[in-house]
Amino acid sequence: MTDTTQAEPPNPTRAMDALEMAALVAEGKTASGLSRATNEDYAALAKLDALGMRHKLDRVVMGEDPEGGLDALLALGALDSLFPEVQAMVGFGDGEWRHKDVWKHTKQVVRQAVPRLEVRWASLFHDIGKVKTRSISPEGKVHFFGHAEVGTRMFDKLDRRLALFSPEPALKSAVSFLVLHHLRANQYEPSWTDSAVRRFARELGLHLDDLLCLARADITTKRPEKKKKGLSQISELAERIRLLAEEDQKQPPLPTGVGDEIMRAFGLKPSRLVGDIKRTLEKAIESGEIEGRLPNEAYVELVRANKARFGIPES
Repeated sequence: MTDTTQAEPPNPTRAMDALEMAALVAEGKTASGLSRATNEDYAALAKLDALGMRHKLDRVVMGEDPEGGLDALLALGALDSLFPEVQAMVGFGDGEWRHKDVWKHTKQVVRQAVPRLEVRWASLFHDIGKVKTRSISPEGKVHFFGHAEVGTRMFDKLDRRLALFSPEPALKSAVSFLVLHHLRANQYEPSWTDSAVRRFARELGLHLDDLLCLARADITTKRPEKKKKGLSQISELAERIRLLAEEDQKQPPLPTGVGDEIMRAFGLKPSRLVGDIKRTLEKAIESGEIEGRLPNEAYVELVRANKARFGIPES
């Protein structure tokens, strides 16, 4: 006898309703009648209205209780269907080789992060690369070498699959950048030179404040002294960046009279070449290759040791 029963067709409305329920939970509102949607429902919704889906998910990560909203996504099947890279972190940390539960840590980071869309989304994805990069040293220590780089590639692949962020290139670029660089501020040491601090700020560019906010949120240790030290070092870094920026606005990177010294040292007359030499020196300072505002003699010696680079013919 032929079986004439048919599988229920995908229902994108059911998926959208589930996401609405998760958003309400994240916003601290009463959400009754939570009901799971199927993988097929979420896939159909992604094809039909990816932007509408993203807006519901925005409300989850931006809510006053994003942890509750993320747990609702897990319970409603949305996490597994939409973000299997995030689902893989659930329970990751249990077993023979124990380390902090990456899912619990991630939810705490999202909650602690400032409520800016770029930072909240980056908080959710910042550690997705850990699942693929965990290694155990012979001493039994757990490492996640390269997880920021791996996580960035995973995020880019995720967006190619769902197209949730690509309609807003600035947002996608910001989230990808923050995931890639999320460890950098926490690597700061007071021993960094001013040039290293300037280089850090320059490389982070427009994402500097977001990255510092993510770095603060990423400190989830339960040890008060360790947390205090981590937050203090990020605050110190931010203050040094601010003071150096103020100093740089007041003083040019090259000392007064360096052009005259260069002309005297190499027998040059006022010309475009002298201007080009000074601009090359300024770029070397900006890149952190040399310090700014050194004595004139230091820059003359640098030019002397690299005549071809500065366009000075050998005598």
